[in-house]
Amino acid sequence: MTPSASTPTTPTTPDASTASVPGEPFGARLRRAMDTRGPLCVGIDPHGSLLTDWGLADDIAGLERFARTTVEALADRVAVLKPQSAFFERFGSRGTAVLEKTVEEARAAGALVLMDAKRGDIGSTMGAYAATYLDKDSPLFSDAVTVSPYLGFGSLRPALDAAASSGSGVFVLALTSNPEGAEVQRATAADGRPVAQLMLDHMAAENAGATPLGSVGAVVGATLGDAGVDLAINGPLLAPGIGAQGATPADLPRVFGAAVGNVVPSVSRGVLRHGPDLGALREAAERFTDEVRAAVGA
Repeated sequence: MTPSASTPTTPTTPDASTASVPGEPFGARLRRAMDTRGPLCVGIDPHGSLLTDWGLADDIAGLERFARTTVEALADRVAVLKPQSAFFERFGSRGTAVLEKTVEEARAAGALVLMDAKRGDIGSTMGAYAATYLDKDSPLFSDAVTVSPYLGFGSLRPALDAAASSGSGVFVLALTSNPEGAEVQRATAADGRPVAQLMLDHMAAENAGATPLGSVGAVVGATLGDAGVDLAINGPLLAPGIGAQGATPADLPRVFGAAVGNVVPSVSRGVLRHGPDLGALREAAERFTDEVRAAVGA
């Protein structure tokens, strides 16, 4: 089975919706993309099982076909594409080469690319991670990257500074959708705040005064029910868990409350399982986009 050559449908918005204006920060570009294309992020997660479901071998050729088909189907119409770097890295240098091409082609077609790498370290090592994803001269340069703050929020300073310099964004893990995360993220800090709230308050400080939206976002699972924290960080809120993990767009107002207008729901398998047919992938993404818009009043 090979990807369908179905006739391309009309994009929901022209590429200019995400075009970079010199000096324009990521938050402004993301806000414009959300308002025009709809507030949806689609993951590019080449699980071995998904490759099999698409009729592809779990090898470098299958990986390349999967990634290229997903980009062709969606990059000209969704606000954000989110490649999960681990599923490319498992193929070594050849997989990383496919990831580089995926980022390049997705950005050229107008999608904002959020690299899902969840990097976190200290000092020069964090600086090297920042250079990998947030330096415009890097072959993996992306519009934004996910990072982990659980070596202390201050450990993220090289990434925060690099993002500010390049006009990119950073999405910081706050309250993740996996149940194990609660033992760290819901723990109480020395001042009595939940650790997740402490991280969110740091993000709010980074975004202070930014308009129309800050460039430091939080990752908050859509599966949480009542988040139980203050999500008013003046930045985007990436919400994994829609689709295969059990959350639906209708859950978003309950989880995010007054901050729901800044939510970027992330769907992976819920869209990707409709491949390799281009039309089916597009229809699935459009359906989720419409459901999210209806739920959040966008």
